[in-house]
Amino acid sequence: MEENLEILFDAQAIEQKVAELAGRISQDYAGKDLVLICILKGAAIFAADLSRHLTIPVTLDFVHLSSYGSAMVSSRTVTVKKDIDIDIRGKQVLLVDGIIDTGNTVTFLIERCRERGSAGIKVVTLLDKHSRRTAAVPVDYRGFEIPDVFVVGYGMDCREKYRNLPYIAVLKNDFDTDRGGSMP
Repeated sequence: MEENLEILFDAQAIEQKVAELAGRISQDYAGKDLVLICILKGAAIFAADLSRHLTIPVTLDFVHLSSYGSAMVSSRTVTVKKDIDIDIRGKQVLLVDGIIDTGNTVTFLIERCRERGSAGIKVVTLLDKHSRRTAAVPVDYRGFEIPDVFVVGYGMDCREKYRNLPYIAVLKNDFDTDRGGSMP
C-alpha cells in the first residue's frame, strides 16, 4: 500500500456490505422489472459486484455525468457525458452510485428519470458522505456512512488513479483535496 493511503474499508468488509445490500434489493424488487443505472466511472466496480449478488433479473445501463471536470472539488454544475440508452418509461429504476457527497449529481439524475417516465426511482450508494450534503437526496440503500475525507479505491479515483484498488482508502497527501469526494 502506498504511504499516502489509509485503508478505511478492506475488501472483505466491502464484499460483505455489497452482499447485504443486494439481499435487501433482491427482496424489495422481487417480481418487478428493475433497471440498474450505474453512474460512471466511480460506481462501475460497485455496480458490477452488486449486480452479481442480486438474485433477481435486472437490466443494466450506464450514465456518465460530471460535476468535477479536472478539479478536485465539485463545480455543482452537472454535465451529461453519456446518457442512458434504454427506455425506462414505466420501469423501476435503481440509481447506483459509489459515493454521494453533495447530492447534486444524484438529484439531477433523479429528475431526468422522472422526466422520462420511470415508475419509481430509488438510490443505492456504497458510501454516503452526509456531512457534505447540499441537496436533499433520498438514499434508500446505504453501504457505509463516511466522514468528510477524500477517498479512493474500489472504483473511486483521484485524477483517474487508484480506481483499481480492492479496498477503499483515505487519500492523505500534500495537495489540496478540499475534503471533496472521489472524482467521477
